Amino acid sequence: MQVGRWKRVTRVSWLLIVVVVLNACAPPREVPSDSDEDTTTSAADSYYEYREGSDQGTGKFYMGREIAPVMGHRGANWLERPEREETELPSRVVRAMNLQPSDVVADLGAGTGYFTLRIAPEVPNGRVYAVDIQPEMLSIIRERMRKRELHNIKLVRGAPDDPKLPDSTLDAALMVDAYHEFSHPREMMVHLKEALKPGGKVYLVEYRAEDPTVPIKPLHKMTEQQAKKELTAVGLHWRRTMDVLPQQHLMVFQRPMP
Repeated sequence: MQVGRWKRVTRVSWLLIVVVVLNACAPPREVPSDSDEDTTTSAADSYYEYREGSDQGTGKFYMGREIAPVMGHRGANWLERPEREETELPSRVVRAMNLQPSDVVADLGAGTGYFTLRIAPEVPNGRVYAVDIQPEMLSIIRERMRKRELHNIKLVRGAPDDPKLPDSTLDAALMVDAYHEFSHPREMMVHLKEALKPGGKVYLVEYRAEDPTVPIKPLHKMTEQQAKKELTAVGLHWRRTMDVLPQQHLMVFQRPMP
């Protein structure tokens, strides 16, 4: 009886020895260090500050500005309100862009295609990228494209931090009352800069925060100074601000030539 028990103990001991030896010979496992993980998180989030914000705000701040919440697709009727022709003068905006027939243009935050459908006839030999993060908005544009038989519009479902546009393809990009709602403005503008051809231009339209008489909620307005600070931070050059709209800035930025 004692002999059988001794044999079993011996076998267990040898098994333990084999396991220890195998573990000692095996290559070390790569375990991500805490410092690496913290660095990644910090780098991705270092441009933003989170604190108590204004009523109906996001509590997320970029370069001192609180980012506004995104208007959902249920607000599509607001984008198509008849008085917009008088208060925003869309034809004047498109004319100020001085587009050429073969230009490639992006409309970021395209919404219902209010500007996309106005730009497309101006570039019959070019293309318009209608970019939005909401598939419902893109569906609205698709139906309007079909009705108007416009074939030079490409729908792009962007991400909150990336417009998903090909590099060095754009002659111009337009953002109308949309940039202030971007949840990741820095990342979006870095990608947009790469999508522009050298010398390509960004046309930024935002309601004037300097003017308290503009009947728009403060979070949905921007000052010229703030817009310059944010867009030049990613390497775009401010060229001019065109005083052609009754309530909005029309600012022109450019990707520098090499």
